[in-house]
This record gives sequence, C-alpha cells and structure tokens, in this order.
Amino acid sequence: MAKTILVIDDEKAIRSTLSEILSFEGFVIEEATDGMEGAKKIKENNYDCILCDIKMPKMDGLEVLEVVREFKPDTPFILISGHGNIETAVEAVKKGAFDYISKPPDLNRLLITIRNAMEKKSLVTETKHLRKRISKGLEMIGTSEGMSKINETIAKVAPTDARVLITGENGVGKELVARRIHELSNRSNGPLIEVNCAAIPSELIESELFGHEKGSFTSAIKQRIGKFEQASGGTLFLDEIGDMSLEAQAKVLRALQEGKITRVGGEKEIKVDVRVIAATNKDLMEEVNAKKFRLDLYHRLGVILIHVPSLNNRRADIPMLIDHFLNEISQDYNQPVKPIDKDAITALQEYNWTGNIRELRNVVERLVILSDKKISKNDVESYIIMK
Repeated sequence: MAKTILVIDDEKAIRSTLSEILSFEGFVIEEATDGMEGAKKIKENNYDCILCDIKMPKMDGLEVLEVVREFKPDTPFILISGHGNIETAVEAVKKGAFDYISKPPDLNRLLITIRNAMEKKSLVTETKHLRKRISKGLEMIGTSEGMSKINETIAKVAPTDARVLITGENGVGKELVARRIHELSNRSNGPLIEVNCAAIPSELIESELFGHEKGSFTSAIKQRIGKFEQASGGTLFLDEIGDMSLEAQAKVLRALQEGKITRVGGEKEIKVDVRVIAATNKDLMEEVNAKKFRLDLYHRLGVILIHVPSLNNRRADIPMLIDHFLNEISQDYNQPVKPIDKDAITALQEYNWTGNIRELRNVVERLVILSDKKISKNDVESYIIMK
C-alpha cells in the first residue's frame, strides 16, 4: 500500500512542486494551504509523514508540530523553511520534529529524510506491537480465589523494590509471576535477567552469577560479565533457587546485603543495583532443616512470599485458560480459532494435571492439531490418557 504524505505550505508553487516530485516517487499526497487546515487534517486522518513550512498565517509550523505531538505522536514531522536558522532547527528537533530542511530542499536529501522517517515510524509501531503482545502474554489468567490473591499481591509489590520468593509446583507459572512483577515495576525499562540455578553445574554457578576475570581458572580465556552485573538497573530472576549450592548461597547473601559483587579471580568490588526475585518448587524450610539451604538467605529472599497454586487446585480457571490457549495457538498457526464442546471442557476440568499450566497448554495444542473442525469430548478421551 502506498504511503501517504501531508504537505502543509501556504505557497501554492511549493505544494505543487513537492506533490509532483513525491507522487512520481510513488507516494500519495494530500495538501493543506495553511497551518490551521493542516492541524485539522492531522486530527482527522492518519499520515505516514508530514512536511510542513514554518512561516505560515493563522498557525506556524512549530504550532502544528505541537498538534502532532498531542494527537499523532508517532507520525514523523519534517519542517521545511526558507527563513530558518540553526536556532530554529534545534528548537524544532527538541520539540519532536524528525528533521529540519532548508528551502529550496535538495531532492535527494528530502527523499532520504522521508524514507528514514517512515522507517523509524515502522520500527516504533512494531516495537509497540511487540510490547503489547508481550504484555498480553504476561496476563495472569484466572478468577479463582488463589489467582485473585496473587494478582492483588503483584499489584501491591510490583512498584516497590522488595524481594519476592515465589513457590509452587513445576509448570504452575512461577516464571510468569516474576515477569509480571518486572513488567509492572519501576524497573520495567531495565533488563530482566533469568538464571535457572538447577541447570548450571555447581562449579560454574558462581561464575555465571558474578562473572570472572581472564585467567581466573583454566577455561577463563576472557573476562565475563555475570548475571548480577547484567541485571543492574533491572531485575534478576533466580529460578529453582533451592538447587543452588551452599557456597554459592553464601555469596548471593553477601551480594544482597552489601549491593556489591566481586568477579571470580578479581579483587575489585562492583556495585550492582538489582532487584532479586527467586522461585522454587521445593519447601525451603525443609531444605533449611536438612542443612541444604541457608536460613538467613531464606529470610533475605522472602520479604514477600507468593505461592502459586497447582492447576488441580484452581480448576475453575481451566475454561478461561483453554480459551486463552485456543486463541494464542490459532494466532501462532494463522488459522481460525477451533471451537470446543462444553463436554470437552468439563472432561479437561476433571483431568489430573500433574504438569499444571504447561501440560494444559500442550494438551490444547495437541487437540487443535489432531481434532477435526471442533474439539469434542471424544477427542479429549482419544488423545489424552485420562488418569
């Protein structure tokens, strides 16, 4: 689809020249004879780019720019003027103009500027779309008592820097809770760095978390920045914290107490500004009693405790989750949402979900792939081993 450009200039000859050149380049051109008409068009229509003169009757270009910033802030705005100077150009860019071009405009520079402006708009639009998709993917689905309590807790704790300890079985969505807390926090523009403590060998966990200096051990051929440093200004999510070695626990405790870390093989203390969220499927107090987890670290991590219930303990949420996954999977496969019978939903509510949310998502995807036009109770019984 051709891109649309609005040309705002009180000189007819300039409008005609720009319209002719840009139309030849494949753009659709609309014109406005002054700033007031241009502002009206901007409010009523969407444009891929706006070219605007500065000196005009009724409303000058900088005033039109203010209208753009208020009503269409993502639309690139390029000022064109024969009366400008460096100060005017600087002021225009400070107020949000994409660029400033003097009259008579150099054709090549004008076209390059327009294309760069449109490319930037596309990137901004794509980024917003991706953020919207990510944010939607972080929704906590469910209205059961357990989920309502979790959502209330997240809303209260997210804006703070309090450490959070998330507990629950595998597959219940502990990582989703951590991501949701980060997304709603004041650190959302910073990084969210995840570490699966169970997946890293005990002899490497210290290097993974704190980094190491070149030559600090045999395979340390270059300096490495650890997860604490990477997460500075954001959030560090320590998943499966219950599987961390006692030695590494001691160093994590020190980092939390002092807000400083030291790389393996290094001597310099490095300040880190990190919010720590931890998660585990273990009973940490049992681990403490078994001398496998430090009590002082437990208290440091567990300022706020969030327990995510198993899917078997929140069966009322299953219809909503099924609907959510059906929509999500249909988008992934670029196909219409496959309907499901009420009897099939009831059968899924009665299933023993040992794998929790993760298992439910996999089962719904299996049913979408293997069933015909509609998911029936018979499909559930045929493609899922009932327990």
